[in-house]
Amino acid sequence: MSTEPEASAQPLPAEQSAALFRLMTWLSPAFPVGAFSYSSGIEWAVEAGDITDAASLRDWLDAMLQHGAGFCDAVLLSHTYRATERSDDAGLSAVAELAAAFVTSAERQLETLSQGRAFIEIARKAWDSDGLGRAVAACGEAIAYPVAVGLVSASHGVPLSATLHGFLHAVTSNWISAGARLIPLGQTDSQRVLAALEPAVIATGTRALAASLDDLGSATFRADLASLRHETQYTRLFRS
Repeated sequence: MSTEPEASAQPLPAEQSAALFRLMTWLSPAFPVGAFSYSSGIEWAVEAGDITDAASLRDWLDAMLQHGAGFCDAVLLSHTYRATERSDDAGLSAVAELAAAFVTSAERQLETLSQGRAFIEIARKAWDSDGLGRAVAACGEAIAYPVAVGLVSASHGVPLSATLHGFLHAVTSNWISAGARLIPLGQTDSQRVLAALEPAVIATGTRALAASLDDLGSATFRADLASLRHETQYTRLFRS
C-alpha cells in the first residue's frame, strides 16, 4: 500500500497560501471599506419598481456585471495590476485618472473613491509591501476601488485572474446584500441569486482579462439613471 498522500491532500505552497489568505481577507465583507453603505443605484431601482423580486434582481445584476460597471471596473483593475507589475508609473497615473472619471454620477464617484481610499489606507497599515507606496503615489489622490484592489494585489503577487474573479464575486455579493435588504429577500433566495450569477461573474472576469482600455463601455442605461436619480430620492438607506 502506497504511503504517498493523494494529490488532493497536498498542501498549497506557502506563497500560494499567503496570496489566497490575503485575497480572501481583502475582499471579505468584514474588510472595512464601507461597501455595505452603497447600493450602486439599486435602492432607486427598487423604489421605481424595476427590481421587485429575486428574478428581477438577478436580471439587473447580470446586466450590470456583463454590460455595465462590473465589466468596466474589472478592465480597470486588470490594467492597474499590469502597470503596477511593470513599475509603469505613467501608465498607473493614466488608468487611475480614467477610473476616477469613468463613473456616471457624483454618488457613484463617491462610492468608488471612498472605498478605494479606505482600501489603500487599511492595506498600507496592515499589509504594506515594497513598492506599494510608490504605486499609490503614482496614482495621485483619487484612487477608485478597482484601481486600489489591482495595485495592492499586484504589489503582493496575488495572481491577476484570481484577483479579478474575487473582486467581481465581492462586488456582486454586496449588490445582492443591498437588494436583499431593500426588496427584501431571505438568505436562501439571496444565495440562489448569487449561484445563478456565477456564469456571469466567470465570463466577465475572463473577458476583462483580455480586454484593452479601448473596450471600456457600458449599455446599462437604466442602471445609470438609477444612480443619477438616487440623490434626489426622498428616503434613503444607502449613500448611492
